[in-house]
Amino acid sequence: MNEFRTNGSVLREHLQLDGLEILDVGSGAGRLVRYMTRHGATVVGLECGAAQLAKAYEAPREGSETYVEGFGQDIPLEESRFDVAIFFNSLHHIPPEHMATALKEAGRVTKSSGILYIAEPVAQGSSFELGASIDDETEVRALALQALTDASTSNSVWASTQEITYSTAYYYADYDDFRSESIRIDPAREAIFQASDDAFKAHFHALGVLEEKGYRFDQPMRVNILKKSK
Repeated sequence: MNEFRTNGSVLREHLQLDGLEILDVGSGAGRLVRYMTRHGATVVGLECGAAQLAKAYEAPREGSETYVEGFGQDIPLEESRFDVAIFFNSLHHIPPEHMATALKEAGRVTKSSGILYIAEPVAQGSSFELGASIDDETEVRALALQALTDASTSNSVWASTQEITYSTAYYYADYDDFRSESIRIDPAREAIFQASDDAFKAHFHALGVLEEKGYRFDQPMRVNILKKSK
């Protein structure tokens, strides 16, 4: 079994955040953007979802963080700007035909010494099982891993330096919290929830472990760190 870690502790162990300029591709509601800002980074969150951006803007500011609307495969920012580009639980949300382009775009906007940090959930664990009942991401997660493997070949802008595996946990206050977040990530899921809400709620309670922080769902993670090679 993988060691239990928080996502933040793994990130801080491998990236010295203070002073870095970071692009968070697929920043969602901005949780990671705010976390990295608190630890001294200058962060831009790139997000294509209107509901997620609205949630990010609603949150109290941590500092100089900013958000930009756009897609990972067509980043609307200047080249060679960032020290680090991060895809955190987001590469598999990019359409498979655009994953390679998104990784090239990350190379374009990072400096010559740039780092690519990609954290992807493995298709295992109670968190995955919960989500798979609504939207089975087994195939797209495998395609994201393949795109990442392809991106570290000798002809790529990226060279692989390290892979880390660990287990983490995600918490929800209740079923409605999970439901709302799922729909913010992909509004098309609302119709799926409406059609089978009772079954999804029962599944949530069958898999979740109620703790002080809320209902816990475990998720194995894989982090790949790559360095710009040209």
